[in-house]
This record gives sequence, structure tokens and C-alpha cells, in this order.
Amino acid sequence: MRYVKLLRNDREVWGVLQENEVRTLTKPPFEELCYDGESLPLSACKLVAPCEATKIVCIGKNYYDHIQEMRSMLDASHNPERPTLFLKAPNALNVPEGQVHAPSFVGRLDYEGELGVVMKRRAKDVSEEDALDYVLGYTCLNDVTARDIQKGDGQWARGKNMDGFAPMGPLVTDEVDPAHLEITTRLNGAVVQHSNTELLITSVRKTIAFITASMTLEPGDVIATGTPAGVGPMVPGDVVEVEIGGIGILRNHIV
Repeated sequence: MRYVKLLRNDREVWGVLQENEVRTLTKPPFEELCYDGESLPLSACKLVAPCEATKIVCIGKNYYDHIQEMRSMLDASHNPERPTLFLKAPNALNVPEGQVHAPSFVGRLDYEGELGVVMKRRAKDVSEEDALDYVLGYTCLNDVTARDIQKGDGQWARGKNMDGFAPMGPLVTDEVDPAHLEITTRLNGAVVQHSNTELLITSVRKTIAFITASMTLEPGDVIATGTPAGVGPMVPGDVVEVEIGGIGILRNHIV
């Protein structure tokens, strides 16, 4: 299934995408699909982030090539013995085609293209074997980062959590294999990141098991699985795109 979340009459509703038509639902598609009998063309939809996140659990240092480049930026990266977790709050969520704006005190604003995982069931102490049974689907995510703030603060909360620093979308789908997905980030049309989730240090299954050993994931929560090498700065006027094969293109505008 391919799901989207959209604004209709100033209210957020979920829908099922069938070709270029969206059949809208009465409630999130976590337990069952409850159609409301209406539909509209995708081209007429104003899409929002396809989640119901109480939190976004992010994985740092999950591609070896990104670890190597971060050594030169932060002088603190190393090959992790276990996943490095940090959180983004719901205020960071942003929409497909939305604007990303950093406060004036931010000196460097970076893109980080990633695979996002949206949960459909409450998950606690989940095994690797059962992990994907708890997943609604997969989406594109940009872990926007105020790099100078991250470095200066010595921890990641402020540099990762500014308003609009987690664009997601345009859809979430269970029709792809998270272990074999090509991911590409483009800045103003030029490819700046290109990798495959086959190169994740910690797979999606293992990540879900690791997270839920410590904290409960709620339906609609999001996991950001980490970014490959090639992160870099954005400035006002730039357009950044995160494309994942089988999912689509998340496009945002820097202002």
C-alpha cells in the first residue's frame, strides 16, 4: 500500500494512493483501512508529513563513509559499537515542497538524506525477526542540521531540533524492501549523496530491536535510519531533493 497524509478543509487526513488518485480515510491506517467514500487527484493534494510522530528517533553514524567525513567536521566520530541514538521533536516536522528556514544565528545549514521508517503498532522489546511487522512503511526524510550549532553545543539537541528541520514524504509505502533501496540527494539538481541501504551498518530490523529494548515506539512514530557520505551546506535559494527508489522524491526549498 501507498499512503499519504494531506490537508483537507484545514484538517489533516490520511489517504491511500492508487495510481494518481487518493482515497481518503476516516482515521490513520494503523489498525485497519476505513475509507470515507471520497477521493481526489494527487495533483490537488497539499501533502504533509506522513506520520503521527510523538518522536523521531534518529540514528547517527550508520554508514561508514559518513563516519569518515564527520571526523573532519566534528573531530568526535568513531566506528560505533552500537547505534548512536538522538531524538527530533514533532516541531521539526516539515512538509513536501515546504520551506526550510534557519534562524539568523545559524552559520551552516546541512542536508542529510535518509530513509525514514513509520511505525504502525506500539513496539516494545521487539525481536529482529518480528521487527518489520510493526512498520507501516518507508519514506524519504531530510535530517536538516545546523552544523555549527551541533559542533558548538557539544551535543545534538538544538542543532537538530529547530522548527522545520525534519522534512518527510511525499508518501509512505510498504511496497519496498528497506534492505535494498537506492538513496540519492540532489542540491539544485546536482547529485551530492548517492548510496544504498545495503550499506547500513545497523539494518532496519536490528535498529527497531535496538530502539525498542530501551524505549516504546508509538503508532506513527518515525525512525530516521542515518545518512551516507556527502553531507554539505545549503543556503537560501537552494532546492534540495531526497529520492529513494520505489518511494519518490522529497523536495524542499531553503529560504
